Amino acid sequence: MAKNLLTLDSLGSEGIRQVLDLAADAKKVKGMTRESLPGGRVGLIFDKPSTRTRVSFEAAIWGLGMLPIALRSDELQLGRGETIADTARVLSRYLSALVIRTFEQARVEELARYASIPIVNALTDDHHPCQALADVMTLQEEFGGFAGLRVAFVGDGNNVCHSLIQAAGHLGFTLAVSAPVGHEPQAAIVEAARANCLVNGGGIELGHDPRAAVSGADAVYTDVWASMGQEKEREERARKFAGYRVDEALMTLAAPRAIFLHCLPAHRGDEVTDEVMDGPRSRVWDEAENRWYTEQALLYLLITGRERWERLG
Repeated sequence: MAKNLLTLDSLGSEGIRQVLDLAADAKKVKGMTRESLPGGRVGLIFDKPSTRTRVSFEAAIWGLGMLPIALRSDELQLGRGETIADTARVLSRYLSALVIRTFEQARVEELARYASIPIVNALTDDHHPCQALADVMTLQEEFGGFAGLRVAFVGDGNNVCHSLIQAAGHLGFTLAVSAPVGHEPQAAIVEAARANCLVNGGGIELGHDPRAAVSGADAVYTDVWASMGQEKEREERARKFAGYRVDEALMTLAAPRAIFLHCLPAHRGDEVTDEVMDGPRSRVWDEAENRWYTEQALLYLLITGRERWERLG
């Protein structure tokens, strides 16, 4: 049983499916699982701005009957030189789990090394596993499963892309990534996922032609061209990514049943047009809502180790 969520690989195939099963049950009661973990406390460290992650985690924690405690590194002694190791040891005495959204992946991994409570990666520069859980829940709701699915990711091979690659490896769907030259996903993450695909099915395809990636796809996914911390590169990236906009013309190449996904926030007119975002194929709002249920399920699984809800609803 996984202790932490550092990347999606922390859960593995079985753990991801356990989260999805728990999340589906939580959604039936709109997250009202108040008797599941009464009296618990979950810390939330946010070094980066957040809308969906912050609100969905607080809703998930409250829905479990626990207290969310919002923290910022500059408000902790971390900001005055206390080590991550000492912070992890102390917070482990107060909290049931700690959720952190930060920059370096190494920061999350060091917290996990010294903490005795579950550590949840709520986004780093390299991974966004909580978003990927909501993504695959949305795919499962739409298509009933993952076997034979083709998902196209169009844009930057960033943290969202990395977590989707890991999801494909564990759940056995094909992920076709189309990114500009120099913006491909990390090779080590791709190779590890391809090794998992040999066991679970599916595959990871890499290329530079969005049309090839989207052709016949069951879902088309994109993200902002300049992530947090890359704002100074926005104009340069806009030039590089100009051919990677998801518009109706690109969507027509996908399968007739294809849906559109985006982790949000979206820069409308850049990576996606209004007609796609607001069109009948869009599932972005369902996808965003599913952050709530998957995070609730994740916390319950990590804290209790139970694969089934007790006192649901």
